[in-house]
Amino acid sequence: MAELEIKNLHVSVEDKEILRGLDLSVEKGRVHALMGPNGSGKSTLANAIMGHPALEITEGSITFDGEDITEAAPDDRSQAGIFMAFQYPVAIPGVAVSKYLRTILNAQREARGETPLKIREFAALAREAMDLANIPQDFSSRYLNDGFSGGEKKRMELLQLALLKPQMAILDETDSGLDIDALRTVAEGINKFTGPDMGALIITHYQRLLHMVKPDMVHVMFDGRIVKEGGAELVDQLEAEGYGWIKEEVEAGAV
Repeated sequence: MAELEIKNLHVSVEDKEILRGLDLSVEKGRVHALMGPNGSGKSTLANAIMGHPALEITEGSITFDGEDITEAAPDDRSQAGIFMAFQYPVAIPGVAVSKYLRTILNAQREARGETPLKIREFAALAREAMDLANIPQDFSSRYLNDGFSGGEKKRMELLQLALLKPQMAILDETDSGLDIDALRTVAEGINKFTGPDMGALIITHYQRLLHMVKPDMVHVMFDGRIVKEGGAELVDQLEAEGYGWIKEEVEAGAV
């Protein structure tokens, strides 16, 4: 059964339609890759899943874990178990990583009717999560993403994954701008945290991350729709042939 089900989704930004009847199913405990050329609507889809207020859903539905979340607030989606790693995480000077993490973790606990974590309890969980994400302990005393390198920002996203343990992770071009060492760190984190309890939708237009994280299913997006689906072999075909053949098939009406 699909954990995340998107049907006939139409999304507009400032009266311009970006998603044009998109259908997508992401199964629990599996890694799905969403690929496509620049401008195909991949990031718009990620933001629509998370309920970005600048987007207007004009038709279709988004269902998560059997519940319709098409009109749900971003907070409600997060508390339901959806996590999004941004392509360009925002820096917040003056807010320590430890304070930020404790705040978001307690917000999740409050939504479930649980008591807030005491500082000592949180510190133990944070140390465990940092060990899992292979992050040095002094990371927690720094300000959130302030002065972080691209790789450090991605480590911060992995740390949140390790701590929050969402049911579904949406990774929006998390490989963008990373050198090979940072990319390997991200890939190791994805491989470590995805499994029976957490599925992932990896959004990218590069193939290099998908050589390190083998997807169970690959979806190809073009002009606001999913136009091709297949297994990991589709990644190799796109690497060898590019997206030109996808465009030709769409224009020929063969997809």
